[in-house]
Amino acid sequence: MDFTLSDEQKLLRDAVGGYLASSYDLVGSRQAARLGDGWQPQVWRAFAEDLGILGASLPESAGGAGGGAEEVMVIAQELGGHLVVEPYIGTVVLGGSILSAADTETAAGILSGIVDGSAVTALAAIEPTSGQSYRSVATTARRDGDDWIINGDKIIVADAPIATHLIITARTAGETTDAAGITLFAIPFSPANQTEGIAAHHYRTIDDHQAGDLTFTDLRIPDSARIGEVGGGWPILDAAIDAATAATIAEAVGAMRKVLADTVEYTKQRQQFGVPISSFQALQHRMVNMYMEVEQATAAMYLATLNLDGPNRRRAVSAAKATIARAARLVGQEAVQLHGGMGMTEELAIGHYFKRLTAIEAEFGGRDFHTRRYRQEWTPLSV
Repeated sequence: MDFTLSDEQKLLRDAVGGYLASSYDLVGSRQAARLGDGWQPQVWRAFAEDLGILGASLPESAGGAGGGAEEVMVIAQELGGHLVVEPYIGTVVLGGSILSAADTETAAGILSGIVDGSAVTALAAIEPTSGQSYRSVATTARRDGDDWIINGDKIIVADAPIATHLIITARTAGETTDAAGITLFAIPFSPANQTEGIAAHHYRTIDDHQAGDLTFTDLRIPDSARIGEVGGGWPILDAAIDAATAATIAEAVGAMRKVLADTVEYTKQRQQFGVPISSFQALQHRMVNMYMEVEQATAAMYLATLNLDGPNRRRAVSAAKATIARAARLVGQEAVQLHGGMGMTEELAIGHYFKRLTAIEAEFGGRDFHTRRYRQEWTPLSV
């Protein structure tokens, strides 16, 4: 199997990496996340207008370039390497995948907004009783004439405080954990000015991303807000979650490569007993372990990305995410320990990378969740 990037993909990687290296400041992004709007809108505009990466993987009918999972992988690695907090995966990959699969006028309009940078989507899917399963949906949607009435609670809605649109999962038939009966809706959202029928509590997560908890109380929306068939939302959602998981895996690989490089460089500079601590064999062994985890994580990234359109998608993504969860923990924790007390300070980037890797470990399902799903998807070969 050939993992070599094409010339176009190399140009994309170099363009994104070059822009972030020269224009994306870690201190500025943390200040924006903690004291400002939660993100940097000017960076988002540059992603759309200068780099064109918001539309790189989206359909040409929406103004995108029609790329695929490999382009997402290239972009996400660079974003992870520079610890970007702007909502690329949540909007372009997760929201874009759902909207691309839903052939409606509403979906097409939001997709065009994503490409030009005017739309940011947030998926409201996880609920207080659903654990890590996106299929467990207790939020209900019932018909009322030409409208739908939605009631229920959603938690940890990533990017909700900066979103212009919500994508909501609601049950229109069946039991809470049934795959059938889930319907998807997309509505305009204004985090600053509360939308009638939506009570929102916004907050910053440990990795300086934005999230919110939402309560829908008799939220009335038109049928035009529905994306996809009534009760047929699960296959669309399931594939989109796996695409976003694969992108998050690529982001983690980019972050871990940066963490490993910074750790090796730090141990070359830090001296003890008159010599660099990189000369200590015990620490060399630990950095070799970090390197091996990064290489295994890279292989897992390719496994997930190259199987997104195939019959083994769910199994490949779960195997990769379980691998990444282990690698993210080991690499992040070892990096902090090898930096000593400095590893957790705000002054060094390593502490910020550690927090993001810790969040990625659980994002879109942790190691236990994906180990179980892998086992459920396993089909023994017949003799």
